[in-house]
Amino acid sequence: MSSDPARTRHSLDGSVASITHARELAREYFAGCTPPLGPALARDALLAVSELVTNAVRHAPGPFELELGDDGRLLTIAVSDTDPTTPAPRPADLLGGGGVGLHVLNGLAGRVETTTHAGGKTVVVSLERADDTVPPGGRSATH
Repeated sequence: MSSDPARTRHSLDGSVASITHARELAREYFAGCTPPLGPALARDALLAVSELVTNAVRHAPGPFELELGDDGRLLTIAVSDTDPTTPAPRPADLLGGGGVGLHVLNGLAGRVETTTHAGGKTVVVSLERADDTVPPGGRSATH
């Protein structure tokens, strides 16, 4: 885990159970963001985490890293795995065959960035905070 309170990094083993563990770590991180995330952004961010880590478990052998960041303007979610193949959109198989994740991520973030490196790749999703913070009254500014 990172010592910077605005960023956190976790190493996960790449097992199927690490998908649930990553979501739990992300939920805890997002709950501690200041200002608090609105419900729509928190939901979108958890969905992005789920898609990224599921793809890492499904397509890259071995462990992966989950990094979460919040600079007050952008919420960043990055997953580094051992497969250097850059994700590419493919036709979605709505009967469980996959192909949905990248479309979902592009819809949430509008931009998904991939960087390859010697050990594999890092996929980064950035979500704008915009006006989705929870004001002092407790209701989301977007609702």
